[in-house]
Amino acid sequence: MSLHDLEKTFQDKIDKEIKIEPKDWMPEAYRKTNLRQISQHAHSEIVGMLPEGNWITRAPTLKRKAILIAKVQDEAGHGLYLYSAAETLGTSREQMVEDLNSGKAKYSSIFNYPTLTWADMGAVGWLVDGAAILNQVMLCRTSYGPYARAMVRICKEESFHQRQGFETLLVLSKGTKEQKAMCQDAINRWWWPSLMMFGPKDSESTNSDQSIKWKIKRKTNDELRQQFVDMITEQIKLLGMTLPDENIRWNKERNHYDFGEINWDEFWNVVKGNGPCNKQRLEVKNKDHQEGLWVREAALAYAEKKRLRVTAKVA
Repeated sequence: MSLHDLEKTFQDKIDKEIKIEPKDWMPEAYRKTNLRQISQHAHSEIVGMLPEGNWITRAPTLKRKAILIAKVQDEAGHGLYLYSAAETLGTSREQMVEDLNSGKAKYSSIFNYPTLTWADMGAVGWLVDGAAILNQVMLCRTSYGPYARAMVRICKEESFHQRQGFETLLVLSKGTKEQKAMCQDAINRWWWPSLMMFGPKDSESTNSDQSIKWKIKRKTNDELRQQFVDMITEQIKLLGMTLPDENIRWNKERNHYDFGEINWDEFWNVVKGNGPCNKQRLEVKNKDHQEGLWVREAALAYAEKKRLRVTAKVA
């Protein structure tokens, strides 16, 4: 078949909602786009463990500590699912980890902000995981099969994480004056970075149109951001808190909430590696990777011994 015929057959499958599988022919640009997106998603799950793991030893109760440990373990599992999906596109996990540790690969800029108080654990769960879910539910229907299937379980667990985060803030919102203030402060600090999670404006998103044509994504950045604002503006009423945006108001003509302008200078500054915790995150990640070398070596040695025993029995 000619390249034109291959591309037509490929697009026809996508238009008919037939999943693209690893052994199917695909345009190189499609493979690279998926590899970039899936590997960055995996990196984000792994780096996202750091700001939450920071509070495991300081959780206010044993119950809260157990919940937080379980959540961090979930994030590690999500990273493994996604690395496995990315490997089907022709790269190795070792290469992806090396790209992350060297700073070559990107991850979600939201994790380059510090978690200063316990209320941040609630804000991260409610706002950050809430924003992630809007992106990820859409990805359950993405055109690349391994990615779509990995997202099914991830979305179920992330939904629990969001509810747990909201419940943490709900308890604080009904507590002492100091607890209420801590709750509001966390919301104030995480609101705008959460809006930034959806990426640049549609007019500045160079890959958006092609990704939608290939059904890698189903909605644009601005559509998802608007959906998030509409959802959170209603939910926060249950907390008795406010969002740090004086421009939020219901627009009857659009049937959506209007909201203020994001600080795009801050967005691009963090993306370029100049956020509050960019350097710290990479330093910790590289330190953990080096200190975990003996574990990886031991696991490989055990696997080899097990393989040799099986081989000997067969012989």
